[in-house]
Amino acid sequence: MNREARQALALAGVFQAAAVVDELARTGHADERAWQTLIRATIDTSPETFEAIYGDNHNNLRLGIDTLDRVLSRGETSPNVMRYGFSMVLLMQKLRKQPQMMSTLSERLDRVSEQARHFGDTHENVVASLGQIYQDTLSTFRYRVVVNGDPSLLQSRMMPERVRTGLLAGVRFALLWHQQGGRRWKLVMGRSGLRRALASID
Repeated sequence: MNREARQALALAGVFQAAAVVDELARTGHADERAWQTLIRATIDTSPETFEAIYGDNHNNLRLGIDTLDRVLSRGETSPNVMRYGFSMVLLMQKLRKQPQMMSTLSERLDRVSEQARHFGDTHENVVASLGQIYQDTLSTFRYRVVVNGDPSLLQSRMMPERVRTGLLAGVRFALLWHQQGGRRWKLVMGRSGLRRALASID
């Protein structure tokens, strides 16, 4: 897989997180495969290969691939999903300027990884821990991601933790995108290249 395809898949992970957060906020539910993929990618802090991050099967990122393709082609996309996606890229850039926070995140994710081995990846204890990590780190920036949805759903049991976990996963994929050479200007100037790379993945 070439560098452009890896960038496109990592960015698809960001938009998969954006789509899942939007689904959760509006309906209280999310695509199970997409959700599991996001959590596994977040708690696997030292994957053996790039492909291992999303379970060695790009269809685990299908929701993100389809969402990103619509964003790049200026197709019909929820304004909220677009905003969440670009916001997570912005949060990633702020995080990269905070090495201490990066270190804290890494240490705490290692501990959650142990928790996941005991309870299972998507167990609510694991989700609660991931949500708490987001709250203690990324949500302390002056720039916040404001999630819109059904107010009663957003306040329901475990929903704040699930939404924060989705946002944390999106920032994880944004970091991966940056590590693969992804840059914000490419989202504007390199749309056609990204679309070609997405098409080559199928």
